[in-house]
Formats: sequence, C-alpha cells, structure tokens
Amino acid sequence: MKHQMRLNGSPFDRIKSGKKILEIRLFDEKRQGLQLGDKIEFSKLPKQNERLEVEVLGLLRYQTFSDLVNDFSMSLFGYPDNYNKSKFIEEIYEVYTKEEEEKYGVLGIRLRLIN
Repeated sequence: MKHQMRLNGSPFDRIKSGKKILEIRLFDEKRQGLQLGDKIEFSKLPKQNERLEVEVLGLLRYQTFSDLVNDFSMSLFGYPDNYNKSKFIEEIYEVYTKEEEEKYGVLGIRLRLIN
C-alpha cells in the first residue's frame, strides 16, 4: 500500500540525502494503517512540489517521543551523534502536542529511500 505524508524541509532533505532512516510520527489513525513493506510518498513543505518515496522497513511503537529518541543514535535521524537529544525532542513538540502524544503514543518508522 502507498501512503501520502507531508514533511518539513529539513527532515525531507535528510531523507533525500540518505542520512535520515528513522522518521517519527504520532501513532494516530493514519499511521496505524502502516505495514512493513508499504511505501510512503513524502511531499516537501511548504509548497509540496518536491516528493520522494520510501519503503517501510520497521515500525517501532513507543509511549513518548523521549523514549523513542533516547533508544537510538541521533545519526538514524540524520543528525551528528553528538546532537543534543533534548533539543531534538523540543523540536518535535513544535509539531506535535504532549496531549496528542498521550492520546496516540508515537511511532518510529524505519525507512529506505527508493527514489
């Protein structure tokens, strides 16, 4: 199955360059439909005129963004390993609220760039 998702410019570029192989999302209704082997087409915000496609290699369920981020090296998110994890988690909360996190939980999507 193929899914459509939007992505801010910086994480989009890190996936496109091959540096980012783990995407973080809420485990909301849309993400609950993801399965291994599915494809995701990301559209780059704000204009959404640039796209890339990935294959879902892994689905990692967590209660909180902090739990997920602290289990992995920052290099999987496309950052240097010494990038501040607390700062990264704060950046996630600029996109998602703590209430959404509590309601849905979070999902790490292990991915492989197709094009």
